[in-house]
Amino acid sequence: MTGVPLEMREKVAQFEAADAIARLRGVRPPGGGRPAAVLILLSQRDDGYQIVFVEKNADLRSHAGQIAFPGGTMEPEERDPVAAALREAEEEAGIDPATVEVLGALPPAHVNRSGFDVTAVVGWWREPRPLAPADPFEIQAVHTLTVASLLDPVNRLTWVLPNGYSGPAFVIGDLFIWGFTAYLLDGLFDLLGWTLPWDETVTAPIPPRFFSERL
Repeated sequence: MTGVPLEMREKVAQFEAADAIARLRGVRPPGGGRPAAVLILLSQRDDGYQIVFVEKNADLRSHAGQIAFPGGTMEPEERDPVAAALREAEEEAGIDPATVEVLGALPPAHVNRSGFDVTAVVGWWREPRPLAPADPFEIQAVHTLTVASLLDPVNRLTWVLPNGYSGPAFVIGDLFIWGFTAYLLDGLFDLLGWTLPWDETVTAPIPPRFFSERL
């Protein structure tokens, strides 16, 4: 069992400030969409901080093949985004909510393509363990990646689409993290003061495994 580093607790507590969302590249203020939530779950092991991601199945109707934070639509009876984020993390990746300490949340952000207003909840996983998909219909794999590898400038580039859209990407082994998840991750690192200089002029198309016309 590992406790939350004091510095991280103090920084995350400031995320709900009014200007936090404005400091995130490519993230829009809420736009009256359906409420949803994701869980950015941090933990610590011998090789440093880690973050949990899920890989969506390639045949889903939306977000097919993408690497994402556990999360989804809020249910009508859920009292707040925290409840939704914890429920989704358990349903998708088998993460016990009782082992997660919620540190705070980013202000809601609008995802234009899906029409959701998404709240990113930041949690600390007190009892990290190996994970596997709890919902194999939706989740193909669960990945726990080190923060050090995500911050490494060698693993960062800019994704590009034929229509001219582009944004930050993280490439870890054969995994390609892009889209809203990458924007959130990029912003999280900036807000925490962890970002290392990287070359944004290095570009690459999104591999077919992580991109579908159904997105």
